Amino acid sequence: MSETWTFVCSTAELLPGEMKVAFDEITGTPIAVFNLDGDLYALEDRCSHEDFELSAGHFDAANGDVECVLHGARFDVRDGRALCAPAYEPVAKFPVKVDNGGVFVRDDR
Repeated sequence: MSETWTFVCSTAELLPGEMKVAFDEITGTPIAVFNLDGDLYALEDRCSHEDFELSAGHFDAANGDVECVLHGARFDVRDGRALCAPAYEPVAKFPVKVDNGGVFVRDDR
């Protein structure tokens, strides 16, 4: 578990409907951060069905999900749960904080 918060970007660089990827400074875990109508959510940037980046897929801000381009599995960005086959396991969710105009994440597993 990382106690160190990793800087992702400034809040101005992550507008509603956008996502950014960062790597936890301690664990090296890729983390995708999503701005869903002004609320920030972070998931491990890895499909639970196949080891493939979710950030390569489409973030649908209207539905609040991200789709893996490899096989079409979709995940809710708010809690990481799998929404359809072929994924059945959730994706790890991580804490996000905003501090002094910056967005930060960390792998808290």
